[in-house]
Amino acid sequence: MNLLGVLEGILFVVGDEGSTLEEMSRILEISKEEVKELLLQLKENYEKDDRGLRIRYLGNAFKLTTKEEHKPFYQKFLMNQKDHNGLSPSALEVLAIIAYNEPITRAEIDEMRGISSSFTLRKLMAKGLVKESGKSELPGRPNLYRVTSEFLDYFGLATKEDLPDISSFLPKNSEEKSELFTSIYKDEE
Repeated sequence: MNLLGVLEGILFVVGDEGSTLEEMSRILEISKEEVKELLLQLKENYEKDDRGLRIRYLGNAFKLTTKEEHKPFYQKFLMNQKDHNGLSPSALEVLAIIAYNEPITRAEIDEMRGISSSFTLRKLMAKGLVKESGKSELPGRPNLYRVTSEFLDYFGLATKEDLPDISSFLPKNSEEKSELFTSIYKDEE
């Protein structure tokens, strides 16, 4: 098995969180020194001019990041997405979670959604609808996110208090709650 490719895949999958030497060593079942050698090989590959990624050591973890010199193109791409596309269902879901639960960490958003929100969150930040608003007191001090005034403008809201009351979307009693799960899947007699 090509451990270099597996390592690259791990760094891709962990996204913004990154991975420590200890984690990669445990997962790949090789020593930390061997992991370091693989990281150096990947780093050398990414340093070539024809590559768009690099490996960075940030916040006690190794991460795949885009090259800083390409940033204007990425911003242009993300901004053009707004012109051609409205917000995707996943973007709307992430925005709703942030708006009703801010300040909130990405891990908390992911937990509510059951799927990684890294890419969607980056797109929402590039569009100016979400911003970082400090650090959590949780271990690792992850970033906290909030919606912006541009979010309010985008949805025609004067303040966050103009958001619909979330309780109006929830079932009103326990019978209605159970009906949500049983109405579609009735047992045949």
